[in-house]
Amino acid sequence: MKRFFDFVCSLLAIIILFPILLILSVIILIDSGCPVIFKQKRVGLNNQLFDICKFRTMKQGTRNAPTAELKEFKNCVTRCGRFLRKTSLDELPQLFNILRGEMSFVGPRPLIPEEEEIRSLREKSGVYQMRPGVTGLAQVNGRDLLTVEQKVAYDAYYVEHHTLVMDIRILFQTVAAVLTGKGFAEGGELRHHGEQGEDEADTE
Repeated sequence: MKRFFDFVCSLLAIIILFPILLILSVIILIDSGCPVIFKQKRVGLNNQLFDICKFRTMKQGTRNAPTAELKEFKNCVTRCGRFLRKTSLDELPQLFNILRGEMSFVGPRPLIPEEEEIRSLREKSGVYQMRPGVTGLAQVNGRDLLTVEQKVAYDAYYVEHHTLVMDIRILFQTVAAVLTGKGFAEGGELRHHGEQGEDEADTE
């Protein structure tokens, strides 16, 4: 049921949002050139790697590291990148990941392979038996400001108790969180809070 919901809704969303996808692609192209889409290896279902798709928000040549470790973060983001990241519009290309069955609308956010601590905790908690999501329970309960342990606890709870009703509730809560900027922090802001957000590790 969950996969059917993901497939149908992602296909409809791609069709409906195609003009926005096109406009954002043109803006990125004018702002910082190619490539428009940024691809990065992430950990997915059954602990297997896949290529996540996002709109590129970082300048070409930026080193591949979690944003919390990028002291030069502010100088790495493109002119339109900060807006795309804060509004989560950079996540829209993940609709194609959902359509292909690599991701779900709701699930644990996919990590980069190098984030060994949280990856190990997720393995022990059985988190990888579920497809990763564009948003998840952790993202609507603190997002970037949560500790590694808190994120894994939310992920594990979701895997054990998820329902379609819960997914719909999380999607609505995600929209509210994006509109208010609740829990959003990265780069220097993350270091200020003393946390590291694994779903912000999309540097180049």
